[in-house]
Amino acid sequence: MCAFKMYVVVLLFLFATLSTVDSVEKWSLNYIYTALSKPVELPGIHEFTAMGLMNDKQIDYYDSVSKKKIPKQDWMREKLPADYWDKGTQSRKSKEQWFKVNINILMDRMRHNNTDVHILQWKHGCEIDRQSDGTFKFIKGTDQYSYDGDDFLAFDDANMQWVAPVVQAQPTKRKWDGVQILNQYTKGYLEKECVDWLSKFMAYGGKEVSRASPPRVYAFAKKAKTAGHVRLTCMATGFYPKYVIMQMKKNGVPLTKRDGVQSTGVLPNDDDTYQIRMSVQIPEADKETYECSVNHVALKEPVVVKWDGKCCDCTQVTGVIIGAVVVLVLLLTAVSSMLVLWKKGKIFAGKKGDLPATGIQAPLNGNGNGTAVLNMPGQGSNKSLEREAMLANGGTKDGASSTDSGNVIQKYCQLFYCIFLNADVSSAVPGQGSNERLEREAMLANGVIKDGASSTDSGQGSNASLEERQC
Repeated sequence: MCAFKMYVVVLLFLFATLSTVDSVEKWSLNYIYTALSKPVELPGIHEFTAMGLMNDKQIDYYDSVSKKKIPKQDWMREKLPADYWDKGTQSRKSKEQWFKVNINILMDRMRHNNTDVHILQWKHGCEIDRQSDGTFKFIKGTDQYSYDGDDFLAFDDANMQWVAPVVQAQPTKRKWDGVQILNQYTKGYLEKECVDWLSKFMAYGGKEVSRASPPRVYAFAKKAKTAGHVRLTCMATGFYPKYVIMQMKKNGVPLTKRDGVQSTGVLPNDDDTYQIRMSVQIPEADKETYECSVNHVALKEPVVVKWDGKCCDCTQVTGVIIGAVVVLVLLLTAVSSMLVLWKKGKIFAGKKGDLPATGIQAPLNGNGNGTAVLNMPGQGSNKSLEREAMLANGGTKDGASSTDSGNVIQKYCQLFYCIFLNADVSSAVPGQGSNERLEREAMLANGVIKDGASSTDSGQGSNASLEERQC
């Protein structure tokens, strides 16, 4: 499992780059395939998953359990016939088998065994710009592979050849470049076929996909690890599309990385919207004016939220200390009083100076109705004992393998896209999850309770050409 840790740093960074608010007339269609070297015991995480994304919004889905390509948008279900989905299902079953063969080839080449989980991903698609006269301008095409979160192979559309960033990918590059007809097909797919499918989908459901959702913005602070400091956080969530501009400002002046500003980048929520957080560490006693400024295509003007100067958990330690002192004083008072009464013979039966029955002595006293009571020190119910044992081992009954699970999930999110759309595992990846949980966290922090032939598989590329691509 140690190998898992090697990949954490690469998680989600493809989607972690901030962009300016882009034109809503830019459109994209991408298909993403993810294959694991072996199954994992995690809900919603499958050995093979495939999905289609239009403007980063999921439009279809397939996995190795259901083995059926299904629509994820109402307009896809309404506009496309049953024959489309049947052929698409067969196409993805074929791709699933291709991935099983090739992930094993790559594992052998990388000298990896099956002890650890390894991941092979493929992403391909196109991006266009719709002109004012209604025509489409091709911007770029994407066809790339990754292995265990690292770039493995990518198609250079301009020069019509494959690029191998790692030595282990060189044999594959030489083999694929040796069949120029396949490279010609790949270029044609990216620049023509993919664009045709995208334009068709735009006509079917463009209005729904392009509907923008504005961000909800929050500013809150929590105690930092450094004594005497707090970490001020700006959070925007629930926005679509993903292009957004966020700034943290001090007295109206934007803060930068030089000031210690950290960003999660733009991450997907589980409802086709996005989120982003920025944070900076500041002195707890800082009385300057801090604010969060967020701009998005769905906003008429930037949203500005000022920090109220409060830290939601800074007083917790102080409160615990005060409470402990109060309890200690009351306990000492009670013990002193009992000691006095005991010395006067007013409490506890038996000779003066005898201690009350405890532990093994307790059964000798009974419970007043003829039944002996065993009060063995440290003994309790099975549930409490199990809980105590699991806590002592640093785990919980339902999450005994939470560390390994979290690492597998994080590896699953490498390079292209976070496959959480059918998985309730949001809590395993830091900073990712549902809008409701994010907003609840922010509100509590502020003290408020409140994806045969090309026509067979909707622009994903023919199975014949894929089968020729043996690694």
